[in-house]
Amino acid sequence: MPNKADVVIIGGGVTGNAIAYNLAKEGLKPVVIEKSDIGGEASGSTGGGVRQSARNLKEMPMAMESIRLYGQLHEELGMDVEYVREGNLRLCTSEEELETMRTSVENQKSVGLNLEMIDRKQILKINPFVGEKVIGAGYCPTDGHVNPFLVTYAFFKKAKSLGALYHTHEEVTDIRLRRGKVVAVITDKQEVETDLVVNAAGITGRKVANMVGIDLPMRPVFTEALITEPYPPFFKQMIGHAKGLFYGRQTVHGPFLWGGFVGTETFIHQGGKPLFHFIGPAISRMVIDFFPILKDFHVIRTWSGLIAQMSDGIPVLGLVDEVPGFVFATGFSGHGFGLAPVIGRLISELIMDCEASIPINDFCYSRFYRGGDHECACKGNAACTTVTAICPNKREWLKSI
Repeated sequence: MPNKADVVIIGGGVTGNAIAYNLAKEGLKPVVIEKSDIGGEASGSTGGGVRQSARNLKEMPMAMESIRLYGQLHEELGMDVEYVREGNLRLCTSEEELETMRTSVENQKSVGLNLEMIDRKQILKINPFVGEKVIGAGYCPTDGHVNPFLVTYAFFKKAKSLGALYHTHEEVTDIRLRRGKVVAVITDKQEVETDLVVNAAGITGRKVANMVGIDLPMRPVFTEALITEPYPPFFKQMIGHAKGLFYGRQTVHGPFLWGGFVGTETFIHQGGKPLFHFIGPAISRMVIDFFPILKDFHVIRTWSGLIAQMSDGIPVLGLVDEVPGFVFATGFSGHGFGLAPVIGRLISELIMDCEASIPINDFCYSRFYRGGDHECACKGNAACTTVTAICPNKREWLKSI
């Protein structure tokens, strides 16, 4: 007999686990299916930045709320996730970068973010280790960073303790529809009956969407990170480049973590494997340019990951008119980790209460084929106004308890 589930979440990264936790907290028993390990894909490859700055303005309300939620996460989940809130420096080395950063800062300040442009003298008061080529920066004092492995595991552990079920090393191969509605999820090991599926599959999100007959303008982008041996404390800020070419931080245990992009990420694969010997040194050279004091530090390991890059750079969230019972939570384009706590709550609200406390209309799937005049399935934040299975799911569940 096939298994049954209130909700099936495809993807065991930080987003999938945050959604599972919030649903389990409300009394549902979600089933999470992950093709590798918990946090084994992009969530295990991220730099752990928790930022509001340098985001698309449409994301700002979610980012600001997520910062608030991160501040209480250790208490809520019962685990120290090494959250450090000591600011984010976005470093500039040319007049062109300064001008771009000034425009970005003014735009973000206009929606309420505490952010400012600072000159080299001010930078050195915050971080005295930056190299001579740095001439200015955007600085957000309320940004920070976190241990991504601990955050993902904390959501997983808490969700599991509340009744969420997990199937790892199990791959979803199909989603069964009946009269256009979700009725089951098929994996390489079993069939799970459900009328509600959340696509939190990250880079596999496009493949999962294809299973129900829809597509996403998503492409993979390769990124690599490296970590040094431990050193005494130098600085606590999250570091970024004005054009997003690299990012980094010193962890609370002493090692430095650096990652980034060198401009060839989309075509440096050979036989499906990235050319580590090329990207690692390129990132290292950029870091040394900006922080010469690190030139003799020893890198002890590297790793890589694939980012689910959307054509417009923002995620796909919420319901889909075309397929009742199918919910998007994917396509975060390399900056989803910082949003995980609020995304977990908002998707849970859609499922349980038929509305989200923060508007997500700008992130709906329909924007890709209806343009700026699209009418989202979550319009007015009310899922109940659409022909979806969300509200009936909640009502049937309430009858059963």
